[in-house]
Amino acid sequence: MLKTELLSQLQLQNDQHLKDAIGIFQNLKEEELLRPSASGGWSIAQCLEHLNSYGDFYLPLLKKVVTVEASRNTPYYTSGWLGDYFTKAMDPRTGTKKMKAFKNHTPSGSLDAHKVVAVFIQQLEDLHRYLDMALQADLGKRLPISISKLVRLKAGDVFRFLIAHNERHVQQARRNLIR
Repeated sequence: MLKTELLSQLQLQNDQHLKDAIGIFQNLKEEELLRPSASGGWSIAQCLEHLNSYGDFYLPLLKKVVTVEASRNTPYYTSGWLGDYFTKAMDPRTGTKKMKAFKNHTPSGSLDAHKVVAVFIQQLEDLHRYLDMALQADLGKRLPISISKLVRLKAGDVFRFLIAHNERHVQQARRNLIR
C-alpha cells in the first residue's frame, strides 16, 4: 500500500475522533461524562482515560520515529503479520470479541472528567501532527508494545493499532450518549 494512502486513511479516522471529542465530549456536563453505561460498563470519561493511558505510552515513541531523520523512507508500507493481527483484533469492524483491559490501562472510577477530555483532545492533536510528519519517517522502525517490551511492532502498525483502538472506545463512549 502507498504510505500516503495509509496515512491519509488514518488521518481521516483521527480527525473524526477529534471532531467527536471537541464537538460532543468536551461539551458534556461532568455528570454525563462520569455516568456509567447502562450495561454497567465504563463511563465516557473512563473510555477516554483508557485511551489516554495508551496515548501516554505510544505517543512519545511515535514522536521519536517521526522526528528522527529516516534511514529508510520508502513510498510503500507493508504491515507486519503481528501488527495486522493486533489491529484487526482491535478494530470494531473486524474484531468483535470483547476484551478485558490490562490492569495498568484500567481507568479509575474517580476522574476529573473535563481534564480527561482535554488530555484526549491534546493527544489526538499530537497524533494528527505525527501522522503528517510520518510521510518522511521510516514506518518500518520497530517499537515495543505496552504489554511487553519484548514484542515489537512496526511504527506504521502502531499508528494503525492506536487509531483502531481509539475507534473502538470512541464508539463505546458514544453509545453512552444514547439512553
